Formats: sequence, structure tokens, C-alpha cells
Amino acid sequence: MTRYAAENARLGEQEIVVLTDHVDNRRLRIARHGAALLSYEVAFGGVTQDLADGYRDAAEIAGRPGSRFAVMVPFAGRIADARYTFDGQPQDLQPGVVGAERASRHGFVRDAAFDVTALSADENGAQVTLTTKAIRPQPGYPHSIDLSITFMLNAGGLTLEASMRNVGDSAAPCFFGWHPYFRLAASSVDGWQLQIPAQTLIRSGADLIALPGEAAYVSLDDVPALDFREPRLLGDSILDHEYTDLHAEADGRFRTRLRDPASGLGIAVWQESGVMHAFTADTASRDARRAIALEPMECMANAFNRPEWAQAIRLLPGAERHFRCGVEVELS
Repeated sequence: MTRYAAENARLGEQEIVVLTDHVDNRRLRIARHGAALLSYEVAFGGVTQDLADGYRDAAEIAGRPGSRFAVMVPFAGRIADARYTFDGQPQDLQPGVVGAERASRHGFVRDAAFDVTALSADENGAQVTLTTKAIRPQPGYPHSIDLSITFMLNAGGLTLEASMRNVGDSAAPCFFGWHPYFRLAASSVDGWQLQIPAQTLIRSGADLIALPGEAAYVSLDDVPALDFREPRLLGDSILDHEYTDLHAEADGRFRTRLRDPASGLGIAVWQESGVMHAFTADTASRDARRAIALEPMECMANAFNRPEWAQAIRLLPGAERHFRCGVEVELS
């Protein structure tokens, strides 16, 4: 038997993929519906610990409460009033909808059926590539994007790589985001330590849309209650905020760290570019403050409406862009 294995499986009526490390007793389960990670099991303290607070069963995969581990493409977070302008053309993602019902968030693939286009394992790791052509012209988005998501399990941990290709005949606004929830212990998040290597907070209003212009960007020196540049306990902090101007480590990765001091179990959520959104799940419909979402995003939410992000979101016809992020286990 090789160290790693990769196989198709089922969770009730839902098709899933399982990646296993037989030596270090680690396992990933990924739903084909939405390409949502369901679990990331590791051996710790003589027991199996699931670091991923994902969907628990087939019904949750279909209902997607909290968008747990959602792949967010062609945009992440919210778009203000579900409207934006691109290349001079105003777009409405919800034509005919008025008032409080107007809300567009997290892209178009949370309910997409992904195909398994590659599944392999050897002594170096296990991986699966899931693809969808679900992003096609629709109200407010007259573009076509082919999306592939590759999950890899190896000695370094979990890596996710997204590939977005513009298969239309005009430039398209497009960027990637991931919406993972992590749980380090049965206790609430209050007793866990968080470190976010950012210099700047993106300040938003009550609607979670960033303030206009430069008012959106605030030095963390001026908001100490939301400053996690040095590791500290979450305590009663309520987070639903984006952080930018991330500091890279020597290998070029930005690492947001979460640790349970009681057990010494910790993780590093890494990314190679973009912003980090932290959410303490206070408003989650399931187990409020029992997990924390640490969301690597290629661009800030509402980037379709932000001039300073215009080039970052622009994907030319025939062009392909990649985004990589992942999770490392850290023990102390």
C-alpha cells in the first residue's frame, strides 16, 4: 500500500472525493457539489481531530448553511446593491429585485456540480482536480469562465490551487476567494490565539461594504481592538473584517495563524497574494463562535466597484489566472 490514496466515495446522495495519508493518519473529504471541503482530519494527542468545520451531511452540502468552505468565483464577498460597472457598461446581477431582497455574494459556483477531471496518488501526495463550466453569461455577468480547483494533500499539508480561464470574447471581471471555517477544540473561539500579518484594516459599514475611497483603508495602529499583528487571544472580539497589506515570510507566503494554547494545536492559513477576511461566526446559523472563518481572497469584497482593484480583477479573453492558498498544521 502506498502512503497516499485518492478515491471517489459518497456521503448519502452526495458524491465526494477522499484523499488519505496512511502514514500520518490525515484525510481530506471534498464534495463535488460546490467543490466544498468537508473535513481535514489529522492525528493529534492520540485521537483524530477534524480541523475543518465543514458541512456535516448530504443535506448541509445541498443547503450550504454559512457557505462553509465555499469556493467563491468570479467574486468573493458582497457586491454593493448587486450592481457594478465594467468597461463602461452598467450591470445588474438581480434585475427586477428591489429593496432589502437585493443581495449578491460569494459568486456563482456554490451550487455548481463539479466534474472530477484528475484523481491521483503516489508516495509524494494525493490530489484531485474538480472543474466546472457553470460560469456562463447570465443577468449582470455577460462572460464565460472555466474554473478548476485542485486540492493537494502532501507532507506540507493542504494546498488549494484555483485556475480561472476567460473563454469568452471580451475582458471579464473575475477573482477568487475561499470561505473555510476552522475549529481547533470543542470550546468557543474566545480562548484561541489569532495572528494576522496585516498592516491595514479595510473598514466597512453596517452592510459589510467597504467605505468609499481612501476612507476604507485604516492603519491598524489606529484600531488596536482589531490589531492581530502579534498573536493574542480572541477573547470577546467580534470579527467580520478584511485585512490587507499582508506581510510575507521568507518563502513569499502570507500566513494567518490560529492556535489553541490549551492543547498546542495550531494552523497556518497561507496565501501568496490578496487579502484576508476573518469572521468569528457570531451570526452563523450553526454553532456561533465555535469556529472561525479565515478567508484568503485574491481581492477585497466589492472589488468590482473599486477603481483601485480594476486591473487586479481584469481577465482578458483567453487569459488564465491562478490563485494558491493552503493550510499547514503547527504543533507546539
